[in-house]
Amino acid sequence: MGLLDNNFAPLRSSMQMPLFSKSIRSTLVLALATALLPSCKKDQRGGVPLNVVDISINVNNPSYADLAVPGGWLYLSGGSLGLIVYRSSPTDFVALDRHCPYQPENMCRLVVDESQITARDTTCCHSAYLITNGTVTEGPAALSLQQYNTSFNGTTLRIYN
Repeated sequence: MGLLDNNFAPLRSSMQMPLFSKSIRSTLVLALATALLPSCKKDQRGGVPLNVVDISINVNNPSYADLAVPGGWLYLSGGSLGLIVYRSSPTDFVALDRHCPYQPENMCRLVVDESQITARDTTCCHSAYLITNGTVTEGPAALSLQQYNTSFNGTTLRIYN
């Protein structure tokens, strides 16, 4: 046998594969589309209403002196019911909405308590959250606080969604 001999038999040729009828193919396509359709649906948001946020502040401005060192925080206008901005490291910040996500229609506004690390509302939503990341620490709430994106260039902090 030479190198150019084509005396081998393929394991399976396309002619030997069963052909699907149009109705079976249509049924498979319909089933696949139905299975994938819910994944294309936009997720329903729970909690606070989505608000456009795009704020830039110079952290060296004396008005923002509380953000000068890690562990510092302050309130800013913006979001649904205002923002809590927390400096977690020399280069990282966390920006959270003050609107309690438990029964948001009640418009409960959170305040940072004497611990300086927990935001809570004791009269309306009866829940508490860490200002370091917005997670629930107590109360009936199940959703974390709405968190906004932050970027920092060494001077200017941008808070946005």
